[in-house]
Amino acid sequence: MKKPNILFLFSDQQRWDTLGCYNTAIDATPHLDQLASEGVRYENAFTCQPVCGPARACLQTGLYATQLGCYRNGIALPQNVSTIAERLRQNGYETAYVGKWHLASTGTAPVPEQLRGGYQDYWVAADVLEFTSDGYGGHMFDKDNKRVDFKGYRADCQTDFALDYLDNRQKDKPFFLFVSYLEPHHQNNAGHFQGPEGSKERFRDYPVPEDLKAFEGNWAREYPDYLGCCASLDYNAGRIIDLLKRQGEYENTLIVYTSDHGSHFRTRNGEYKRSCHDSSVRVPLIIRGPGFMGGQVAEELASLIDLPVTLLQSAGAGASGLRGNPLQQNDRPQEVFIQISESQVGRAIRTKRWKYSVKAPFRNGWLHAGARRYREEFLYDLENDPHELNNLAKSKGHQEIRARLRQTLVRRMEEAGEKAPVILDGRWRVCRR
Repeated sequence: MKKPNILFLFSDQQRWDTLGCYNTAIDATPHLDQLASEGVRYENAFTCQPVCGPARACLQTGLYATQLGCYRNGIALPQNVSTIAERLRQNGYETAYVGKWHLASTGTAPVPEQLRGGYQDYWVAADVLEFTSDGYGGHMFDKDNKRVDFKGYRADCQTDFALDYLDNRQKDKPFFLFVSYLEPHHQNNAGHFQGPEGSKERFRDYPVPEDLKAFEGNWAREYPDYLGCCASLDYNAGRIIDLLKRQGEYENTLIVYTSDHGSHFRTRNGEYKRSCHDSSVRVPLIIRGPGFMGGQVAEELASLIDLPVTLLQSAGAGASGLRGNPLQQNDRPQEVFIQISESQVGRAIRTKRWKYSVKAPFRNGWLHAGARRYREEFLYDLENDPHELNNLAKSKGHQEIRARLRQTLVRRMEEAGEKAPVILDGRWRVCRR
């Protein structure tokens, strides 16, 4: 049986509701909507770590961030850990990578071969792409560590490199191509989102997500360009899909579209992510290709940690020792487990109805990967409060629910290799000792 090609399209900081197939009030993503109508759209998909580097570490290895030591940005992926690219390469795949890497800690310098996670056949990338480019130009580095300049809208230029690979690759092997876009992440040095020209006018009358309406944040100013970024990703997904069709590879290519985390536009803390809220942790997830067809909408919970084993199973490659559950599996967990760093040392679970999150008192999320003691910080009843506006962490009427969720969270932490912590009731004051 012919092995499927794998195309992984990865955005950065993209809310799930920016796609028309999730939010019919948005008209920005016709190509991705079509992909969803042919494949499987996951209604309840979440990151396992709402920070760029840690989420990527989980995705490239199938292990949790604390297992890898990559619990925050700026920590290189361990070289002794097997990655999905290495596993697929051992199974006969060409491996190619384009875009943002964020797993080498080299900053603006080229990423040496030993820190590329097994992507050996084609490489045009930068470790921290937002530092080597802006929305309209910059540079990356090729396989030989030579600087590759580009001029034009960044997402378009990244796609040009992906198309170059697909046009010139070896045709006797299946490919695994990972395209890691920076959009719709804000441009750090500018402090704004940089959509293509015309974004402000095109999306001027955008529908405001309900979870943002209740807070000030900076969404009123930034959302049109944010949607412009999302529209550019859709346009470029369409370009790649068109080439696959012309090459006769479309039907035998497993296409995955998702993001590392969402964006709450400074409504939940001082920046855009690093919180337990759905605006921060819920992501789009569409899979189309062999084994994922029929225009289905999957209601079961899915996590980024599930994708490595899913891809490896589709490719017939080994996935021993990895966390997560393949999405081909019917009996799936009833919750997703989330580790939160940098803004805090936090842990959370999300079920279809409940969001439960705890935070370690007096621990620095940049310095500490975990803790032995946590305190309940958030509890949301998503059935009655889908926009997470009413925190029940101190509600006397929800003590039994918190106790049940507390047990589940501790179990998931242990399954992720952490020691069972003490979790204090959210009503209790905590003193340093």
